[in-house]
Amino acid sequence: MARITASVFTSHVPAIGAAIDHGRTREPYWQPVFKGYEFSKQWMTEHRPDVIFLVYNDHASAFSLELIPTFAIGTAAEFRPADEGYGARPVATVVGDPDLASHIAQSVIQDDFDLAIANRMDVDHGLTVPLSLMCGKLDPVKDAAALEDAFQVLIVQTLMADPYPSLEGIQTLIDLAAPTNPAVLEVKPEQLVDMTILDRLHANGFFDGLE
Repeated sequence: MARITASVFTSHVPAIGAAIDHGRTREPYWQPVFKGYEFSKQWMTEHRPDVIFLVYNDHASAFSLELIPTFAIGTAAEFRPADEGYGARPVATVVGDPDLASHIAQSVIQDDFDLAIANRMDVDHGLTVPLSLMCGKLDPVKDAAALEDAFQVLIVQTLMADPYPSLEGIQTLIDLAAPTNPAVLEVKPEQLVDMTILDRLHANGFFDGLE
């Protein structure tokens, strides 16, 4: 039988994640914010849950204005940090629990609560910032597997890849601007970037020489 050990409500503004990622948590501006989480972080250390059921609103990262589910549940084995237009946060890939998620989905749907099922979904600051605030940084020994996953995603697959602009990230920004400026929907991401120089560098093997 499952047991609920705690219920936590917290902010998830992206600036908090940026402060954590850039080592600015001890600056006078940010100190009061992070000091307020010390008790909660210590509690989490002493009462580590088996599963975290995290509810947040997607910011046009996994979904867009073309597909807006009222409620969705992630059933994947892992969830990668989303590129929200300025690169993914340098945090570990989030580990999912497919069996539990599928069980929850089946149970609530059979009780007439219809929700979308996401078998693949990138997660944005709405999920990663609360985890960073409550769980803190990973331990290099205990969390070696999670750190290796993060390295593979952020370094091997991102930084070591040819540095082409993210067309998906640009499209996300266009979608976010559309409600207040519908005219931007007429613009395609390809119209905003010129890949000519990057294509030449790629063809000449310049990027391969940087590895």
